[in-house]
Amino acid sequence: MIQRHTFDFLKDLVENNNREWFQVNKERYEAARTNVIDFTAELLKLMHKVDPGIDAALDPKKCVMRIYRDIRFRKDKTPYKNNFGISIPAKGLRLGGAEYYLQIAPGNSFIAGGYWMPEAAHLKAIRQEIDYNAHELKNIVDDAAFKKLFGEFRKQDALKTVPREYGADNENIDLLKLKSFVAFHQFRDEDLMKKAAPETVATICSKIYPLNVFLNNAIT
Repeated sequence: MIQRHTFDFLKDLVENNNREWFQVNKERYEAARTNVIDFTAELLKLMHKVDPGIDAALDPKKCVMRIYRDIRFRKDKTPYKNNFGISIPAKGLRLGGAEYYLQIAPGNSFIAGGYWMPEAAHLKAIRQEIDYNAHELKNIVDDAAFKKLFGEFRKQDALKTVPREYGADNENIDLLKLKSFVAFHQFRDEDLMKKAAPETVATICSKIYPLNVFLNNAIT
């Protein structure tokens, strides 16, 4: 489970996002990061059972993203993220494609899966798969249990116009206009501080798994 001290560190970091404070509180950061790595290790044990495409030997340290921000080309020069991010690719590490992503942040923790803003070639392939086999995707995202957990799949980043390859009268145009294909579920801090938190996250990921299979099949 995620310990309270991890959330407390992140809350304080939001109020003191500067290098001087961070250096003074480096031990708190290391303790929080260790907690997140341990949580990730427990989660990975369960995730290989949820999704056989996840490498059972994944190093949890490599799944936990850096807290340091790349500020070279950003107006916001705060040096640290205000969250811990855990990325679990469905096909090895950092290969591009559908994945699972857990964010740990005070008041803004969530699990997400699918493919956020695919590169052009992948987006084209996914749209082609939707055009050919829309019924498969609709069986996943229109299922009542899926909607209860993740809301309306179609209400995310989408084109305002029709993709060039398709007609406005296409019966699946609402899905074809999507620019991202993500399922998203919010957590309260207390949810992740329970002993059963890894099991809870893995269970929700099991509902995302069919979406990831559809998307990865489209791009392979």
